Amino acid sequence: MSIFEIIMLSCFGFSWPIAALKSYRTGKSGGKSILFMVAIWIGYIAGIVHKLVYSRDFVIILYVFNLLMVSLDLILTLRNQRREKAALAAGQSAQ
Repeated sequence: MSIFEIIMLSCFGFSWPIAALKSYRTGKSGGKSILFMVAIWIGYIAGIVHKLVYSRDFVIILYVFNLLMVSLDLILTLRNQRREKAALAAGQSAQ
């Protein structure tokens, strides 16, 4: 366990809920990259596996929390993209 790992995960842990809340409140997916979020998701999975296999300590809680927050933001972004496409299709069919 490293204090720097804890600081990094805490900073990300503070940022992801804010991003998810913004996705929920705005209902927009603009500026969000699915590929980026999936890459971050994979990184957190790798961190969790590392903690389980090589270095069991309480920091795994931060990895799991961050993984959940990225998953939430990813789900909201996909939902928002689907809604945006549906609204665009409905607008085009009304013309």
